[in-house]
Amino acid sequence: MDALKNVWLGKGLPDTAPLAEGTVSEVAVFADAFLERSTDNRPTPLLDLPVLATELGIAALSVKDERYRMGLGSFKALGAAYAIAKRAGQKVEEGGARDLATALQGMTFACASAGNHGLSLAAGAPLFGAKAVVFVSETVPEAFTVRLQLRGAKVVRAGATYEDSMAEAQRQAEEQGWVPLPDSTWPGMTDAGRDVMEGYLIMGNEIARQIAAPPTHVFLQAGVGGLAASCAVSARATWGQDVTIVVVEPEDAPALKASIAAGEPVTAPGPVSIMGRLDCKEPSHLALKYLAREADYFVTISDTEAAETVDWLAGHDLATTASGAAGISAVHHAGSLRDALNLTGQSRVLCYLSEGPEDG
Repeated sequence: MDALKNVWLGKGLPDTAPLAEGTVSEVAVFADAFLERSTDNRPTPLLDLPVLATELGIAALSVKDERYRMGLGSFKALGAAYAIAKRAGQKVEEGGARDLATALQGMTFACASAGNHGLSLAAGAPLFGAKAVVFVSETVPEAFTVRLQLRGAKVVRAGATYEDSMAEAQRQAEEQGWVPLPDSTWPGMTDAGRDVMEGYLIMGNEIARQIAAPPTHVFLQAGVGGLAASCAVSARATWGQDVTIVVVEPEDAPALKASIAAGEPVTAPGPVSIMGRLDCKEPSHLALKYLAREADYFVTISDTEAAETVDWLAGHDLATTASGAAGISAVHHAGSLRDALNLTGQSRVLCYLSEGPEDG
């Protein structure tokens, strides 16, 4: 495990950094409409885990359990589906549609996915009269494509890698007149990813009502950075500057950490990580822009450390994946970095179990 103190805290990356225009949302403005249309709108639990806290040498451990969110098995159920709901709500408000159920009739949303983002898109589109097309690479298991099809999505296999499938999704969306809905942001493509991240703010709204005492630390796993940025927004809105925000990435895909070190968005190539949902080599620009200003530390964990934490959590009946456990893994393996992160026996830590096990 390695840690980098954020030198840009409080000010953000320099104006010379080639970042996309725009900012992250701070309020989930269509949360009510989205939840009303969802088949399961119950808040996910915030677990109080005193036994694990004792083993970790901290005062308290709170874990937001996203493993069963809306029956999709991941926090990402709040992302693409919310972005679609927001578009439907805006259309009704502007008088372009009579009701939410048919607001997006005739529209098709498209994305590339190696996992949960595609499921959210597939589940969300039909709630508002739209269709979904999900592009997957050759390496995506057939069982996942079946799950997408059962949700009513059209599945297109394209390319050997996720990047290949994303490029094909963009190409066909432009050719067919579909609406692209990626879960990242880059120059010229920010609105969709911003709305996806906006949906994740629902988790923070729930935590603010659920948590018994303010945390001293929040550990947030990151791929392109959408979850981390949204949960950091919620943390700062609820607890201000009193909470220490730690962003956690695989050491084989430190896109955010490397960008913070460089002072601009960079590609951080590396081998494939077992933290597949977090194995992203380029950051989301809007997420990076926000986290550069608000996160206190960026840390990386190894595949071995992540796997050990998955086994440890399983021993406490908390089944998840290496990606889902990454934030907790940083606390679990802080070791000599405890002093640097100011982790003590008095610390109250908030983490996220962001997805359920692969066979769940």
